[in-house]
Amino acid sequence: MKMAKKNARDIAKTSCFILLGNGLLAFLVAAFIIPHDIIMGGTTGIALVLNRLFGVDTALVVFILNAFLLVLGLIIIGKKLFFTSVASTILYPLMLALFQRIPGIDKLTDNTLLASLFAGVLMGLSLGLVMRVGSSTGGMDIANLILSKLTHRSVAIFVYITDIIVVGAQAVISDSESIMMGIVVLVLESLVLEQTMVFGKAQLELFVISEKYNEIRLKFLKELKAGVTMSYIQTGYLASDEKGIICVIPSRKLYAANEIVRSVDPEAFVTVTKIKEVSGRGFTSERLTLDEKELG
Repeated sequence: MKMAKKNARDIAKTSCFILLGNGLLAFLVAAFIIPHDIIMGGTTGIALVLNRLFGVDTALVVFILNAFLLVLGLIIIGKKLFFTSVASTILYPLMLALFQRIPGIDKLTDNTLLASLFAGVLMGLSLGLVMRVGSSTGGMDIANLILSKLTHRSVAIFVYITDIIVVGAQAVISDSESIMMGIVVLVLESLVLEQTMVFGKAQLELFVISEKYNEIRLKFLKELKAGVTMSYIQTGYLASDEKGIICVIPSRKLYAANEIVRSVDPEAFVTVTKIKEVSGRGFTSERLTLDEKELG
């Protein structure tokens, strides 16, 4: 029963993130990218080139390219890629066509720089939402995976190659300002995408060296309500064998953790490291609860 509820929550979360991510992507393309002729990569970039050269519908070209690559991915790579990409392949072009038909959406701003800033931030956010739930945005992602499998080369190489080709094709028919705005979008997209992927998952790791390690360990467990791991260490100067305490906590508990350490041993050696993601017991699975006797 509990597993069924968890699966239902996971499915609902995945569906919401894919829907919201594709909606944001379609909105920013319709509101900022297309009206201001800002260059971008992927199948949308190819569609923009064809639209400017031949006047074909952007959303229709995106749908045809995505569908073709999706089928090709199914044949060459397999079913797993197909099922993780099919939602975005259908949703994004449909939403793009819908947003393009909203009156005044292409007149939200006359400032190209402002449009580029919003486009970059929203693009990073939209792609991050989709990737957080293990889904693919489809399109050129599939093409890059196919090329990687056929050539046995790193997928990152083909990400750079295809982006250079698509952006380069747009640069030929775009002015210098559009090219520079496109670079702004790509930089912001990368920064926001990384933060979106780790948002809510980042934690702080404390490493404490103290002769009173057991007292600190118990206070971390009882008062801080945080898990600890003990590590056998040898000090560098005296070469004495001791134990170090490793404790992973959210940033809001850092002050309390430092106060505990200083109250027990003001001379304790403490380092604090920011880590991007934590999973496992106490974080992505239920924390164990022990009574006072079991804690020792």
